[in-house]
Amino acid sequence: ELKTPLQGIIGSAELLESGMVKTEDAPRFVGHIRKEASRLVNLIEDIIRLSQLDEGVDLPKENVDMLALAEEVKTILQPSAAQKNVGISVSGEGFCLSGVRRLLYEIIYNLCDNAIKYNIPGGSVQIRVEQNKLIVSDTGIGIPAEHQDRVFERFYRVDKSHSKQSGGTGLGLSIVKHAAARHDAGLELESEAGKGTTIRAIFP
Repeated sequence: ELKTPLQGIIGSAELLESGMVKTEDAPRFVGHIRKEASRLVNLIEDIIRLSQLDEGVDLPKENVDMLALAEEVKTILQPSAAQKNVGISVSGEGFCLSGVRRLLYEIIYNLCDNAIKYNIPGGSVQIRVEQNKLIVSDTGIGIPAEHQDRVFERFYRVDKSHSKQSGGTGLGLSIVKHAAARHDAGLELESEAGKGTTIRAIFP
């Protein structure tokens, strides 16, 4: 996973260094280097997050308003949703949860980020907060039944070409799984190819 973007960076850099690239084509190669470097940074950040979760270090808990946190994630992801022509909304009732704020943020962020990345132009992402549940639904490409048991595994991708195109690292749902386990929360997934996905995090 780390080698793929690195090989792209090295390949483009070698072509530029050798002088084989026409002057007018140079910005395209530089853009490719920047894009692959960004992908590498995202991947490393996700690996660090998972390593911290694996270590099981005690993290300070606080009372977290889940509706307010969902609104915060919506604001952060609004630009990337708009770029893909995907609407994002938050609804429901606020409930307070005693937990690790950063990890709860990771759950909402990664679920919504995936819902945007694997959506369709003109589609939507709905974040609903109710009682002890966080529900993220999308109108995206969906997950075929044979892949649904494995999507929370590290680096597992349903469609590798789509993941590369969208910049996915293959670790987002694994981070969700580990962060949910830290809060003794269960995860439920409902999806149908071509008809969208709903994921529920159910807290005790």
